[in-house]
Amino acid sequence: MPIHALKAACSQCNLQELCLPLGLTEGEIQRLETLASTRRKLKRGHHLYRTGAPFEAIYAIKTGFFKTDVLMEDGRDQVTGFQMAGEILGMDGISLEAHSCNAVALEDSEVCIIPFAQLEQLSSEIRTLQRHFHKVMSREIVRDHGVMMLLGTMRAEERLAAFLLNLSQRFTARGYSSAEFHLRMTREEIGSYLGLKLETVSRAFSHFQDSGLIGVQQKHIRILDSAGLKAVLSRTSPPVAAIPIAAA
Repeated sequence: MPIHALKAACSQCNLQELCLPLGLTEGEIQRLETLASTRRKLKRGHHLYRTGAPFEAIYAIKTGFFKTDVLMEDGRDQVTGFQMAGEILGMDGISLEAHSCNAVALEDSEVCIIPFAQLEQLSSEIRTLQRHFHKVMSREIVRDHGVMMLLGTMRAEERLAAFLLNLSQRFTARGYSSAEFHLRMTREEIGSYLGLKLETVSRAFSHFQDSGLIGVQQKHIRILDSAGLKAVLSRTSPPVAAIPIAAA
């Protein structure tokens, strides 16, 4: 593919941040494009990989939405994250060379398969790509720390406000509306991720709606008062509701 055509195609893809780092030469871009050329489509509810599966590749989400979860000793599925188009899956397997969680499609999705051994080799030859991949990994670490802070220090309504604002920012970064989006996950899955019971999540949604912060129609969310949600999160105003925190 001619370089101008490749760049035009990449500019219309959610993966340009990963697959087209700034500063690569025409030859380097073509090598990277070849590396990430394999695609895989998954139907809603299907696994991309399972806990314990050998780690061979990372996956760039081209379209769709995923959740990651782990099986607890008591048999419960604990949701550990939600990933959307333009984000990366599979880095949990780098350390032990086996995946430590399940990755499940929440809607019909497509991923680009990037063999990790080949990515490491290419990164060692292309320093710009190596630095870029390190930034991607660092961002995942920062996100994990953010989740730990959310679960460790925030009350129920603050957790939900942080969750909605985070989704809004991520949709905005990908060119979608920051104020109106469809939740691909269930409220039970949200509760599992936030460390809250289903009933607590439902009460928080209802109270946010009654307070005029959001509009809710089944899984469709409209953020009506972004500043109000931020005030809940920053504790600069009275709490939206005294909703008790309960374990998922």
